Amino acid sequence: MNASEQITKHIHDLGDWRGKLLEQLRKLIRDAAPGAIEEWKWNTPVWSQNGNIVAIGAFQDHVKINFFKGASLDDSQGLFNAGFEAKANRAIDVHEGDRINTAALKDLVRAAVALNGAKPKRNTSTGQKKR
Repeated sequence: MNASEQITKHIHDLGDWRGKLLEQLRKLIRDAAPGAIEEWKWNTPVWSQNGNIVAIGAFQDHVKINFFKGASLDDSQGLFNAGFEAKANRAIDVHEGDRINTAALKDLVRAAVALNGAKPKRNTSTGQKKR
């Protein structure tokens, strides 16, 4: 089973509001970052493009949207409400019935993609920057 199939299975296995929310967030991420790759890491859906962008974890009473480099993002709309103790990550915890500012969330996803694209990766074998 590939990563996209695993994510679809995960959504269906949840079978409650968390699965419906994850499905909505998946579409939002795909719309905001059409070049992002869906991956299944740490038993969680992850989207990456030139590095990890965002992961979504379903917990008993909430869904966590984790931005891997969230501390470096401008959150002018104040979406981040968790993960402030982390050095690089920031997160949004969503509970059943919470409303999400989808436009601001799309902007955060786009900013995360741009942040990853801003730094060329180094080729580990030569130490040269890749383009």
